[in-house]
Amino acid sequence: MKSRLKELRAREGYNQTQLAKLAKVSRQTISLIEREEYMPSLLIAVRIARIFNEPVENVFQFEEEEL
Repeated sequence: MKSRLKELRAREGYNQTQLAKLAKVSRQTISLIEREEYMPSLLIAVRIARIFNEPVENVFQFEEEEL
């Protein structure tokens, strides 16, 4: 799964700790998502998308072979 998380976070001026607090997850979770080493649950994905006022599919994209 690809993520635009790092790009969106930079656009809004959040560091990983700030975003983690808003999304109610750990900073390590944000880091893992950005490195594409962790696939967030639907709940976390929706929380993150709402923080950026973006649809979930604009923040996270599945590769065709993952579907």
